[in-house]
Amino acid sequence: MSTYKEITIFYFSGTGNARRIALWISEFANKKNIDCQLIDISKIDIRELEAFNTDRLIIIISPIHGFNFPKITIDFIRHLPKGKNKVVLMNTRAGMKIGSFVTPGLTGVAFLLSSLLLKTKGYRIAGQIPFDMPSNWISIHPALSQKTIKFLHKRNYYLTERVCDKIFSGGTVFTAYKDIIQDILISPISLVYYIAGRFAFAKSYYAGNNCDNCELCIKQCPVKAIEKISNRPFWTFKCESCMKCMSNCPQKAIETAHALFLVTGILTTSIGSYLLYKLFPDNLQFLFIKFIVLNITFFALLTILYKIQQLLLKNRFIRKIISHTSLTYYKFWGRYKSIPDNKWKKDS
Repeated sequence: MSTYKEITIFYFSGTGNARRIALWISEFANKKNIDCQLIDISKIDIRELEAFNTDRLIIIISPIHGFNFPKITIDFIRHLPKGKNKVVLMNTRAGMKIGSFVTPGLTGVAFLLSSLLLKTKGYRIAGQIPFDMPSNWISIHPALSQKTIKFLHKRNYYLTERVCDKIFSGGTVFTAYKDIIQDILISPISLVYYIAGRFAFAKSYYAGNNCDNCELCIKQCPVKAIEKISNRPFWTFKCESCMKCMSNCPQKAIETAHALFLVTGILTTSIGSYLLYKLFPDNLQFLFIKFIVLNITFFALLTILYKIQQLLLKNRFIRKIISHTSLTYYKFWGRYKSIPDNKWKKDS
């Protein structure tokens, strides 16, 4: 018997993993005659949300970016109206498969920070649950095989069912506690990513030689981070690196600027080192100074070079050369998008 009669699921999703979990929860809720509402947080105005009926269970699910929830999810939680509802936090992490073993992703500070924010608003945390869905970060690795994707979807579907049975009956599920040590250890990286890393990755995308200017990426971007500059898509610092644009592009024209980052890294090493010796000749032993100078140099160069690249992309010949320097240009690298259930259920 279910303890809850009403559930609201708030989700943010780029390539569809978090949305897939939300749909599964809704499916299991409907089987128990629970009224379930799904809300995409990228499509609502948080200021219009009112306090919830205290009997309603709130579920928040989002991918992990840089060992934390992305900014859009954190901002949503920060602006939630005060309430006394029970909240279950979930995330989708970068799952991989080696043989029959699934390598778990890392949650980092996502649950710790979100739980703290929610508790200050009066909410009660009833669960912290990670799901190791297929990794979608094709900027650094090829897309997973269809066999692996189907395996991970099937595995997480039944995991979701077990979790829902316990939560719907009033229980709590804190499977994230198993990873608490490594999540705490990795937390400094999540801070660096939130302050600087996400801005760097925002400049890793560009529309390559196959772009036909359909503007689908601009229209579908959940955070409105893509603009049209020099008659081509241009990624601003608002980008969350959710990979939705790369996943949905009909021409597979959106690529990762591997060569741009390589050139920026080489120039940062030489120019940054020169600046350190010129400006701080007696303080080179301080790692903090090195870190600051090199990062400022890197971001300044990346911003300038990205704008230069945007201008060069107007030339078809140069655009073709740039595309060939990206691993994501080649067919073997592939793309990732969460698959509908019928694709793995028919093989079960």
